[in-house]
Amino acid sequence: MEDANHFFTSENFEHLTALVVEYGLAIILAVVVLIVGLMVIRWMVKTFDKIMVKRNVDASLRPFLRTVINALLRVVLIISVIGMVGIQTTSLIAVLGAAGLAIGMALSGTLQNFAGGVIVLILKPFKVGDFIEAASHSGTVREIQVFYTYLTTPTGQEIIVPNAELSNNSIVNYSINPTRRLDLTFRVPYGDDFEKAKSILEELGRAEDRFIESEGVNVFVEELADSTVNLRLRAWTLSSDYWDIHNNMPEKVRKAFDSAGLNPPIPKSDVHLHPEKRAS
Repeated sequence: MEDANHFFTSENFEHLTALVVEYGLAIILAVVVLIVGLMVIRWMVKTFDKIMVKRNVDASLRPFLRTVINALLRVVLIISVIGMVGIQTTSLIAVLGAAGLAIGMALSGTLQNFAGGVIVLILKPFKVGDFIEAASHSGTVREIQVFYTYLTTPTGQEIIVPNAELSNNSIVNYSINPTRRLDLTFRVPYGDDFEKAKSILEELGRAEDRFIESEGVNVFVEELADSTVNLRLRAWTLSSDYWDIHNNMPEKVRKAFDSAGLNPPIPKSDVHLHPEKRAS
């Protein structure tokens, strides 16, 4: 009883009151800031989401960015609230920084893929359904995710490409433009009448109604090779018609040459310009 009376001295009571006033008000203020801060963060995240929708940010990217922004804002808020209570946050920030650095180094490849995915989804160098050549692969884009892009080759194989490679390398998109130029080379032996062969190619070009008339059809001598005169047929067509014409024109030329009494031409296409054909 004497010890209790000794504890509740006026001096101790005043000290305790001072602590309650000092830290109690700080705690109450910290709680108020925490509640208001969470409300503000909720409003900021919703506003950020509306901005992403307005700017047509990819739907698969929006939830991830929304989560990242929400987490970062909450971490900043919590550190601020802890500092208001009187707890030193310098050590906490240092620990979080070191942990973030360690995690970043451990997941460097994954983070690069994520950054690449963000770039791909925001800049949109290609979309689902496009035929592209990138990172030594070519195929039709089946799906674009945050970390990987899925391609389907003409032979039905699926290629999973890390987005870091897509964002750091050149991309050839064969579907983005509505029209494409068709180039076919036919090698005519020197013994044949190459003028007649050229006339046949011009006639077949004019007869193909899927060629864009305003662009015209151009047939010219591409090269005088060792044993052949190489004639180039060049015309523009819709991208959707490109491969059908590309695959059928050599047969039409062969039949027309046969009817004219010419030797069958040896077709040669610019496969280095068309990886879709090479992949098939």
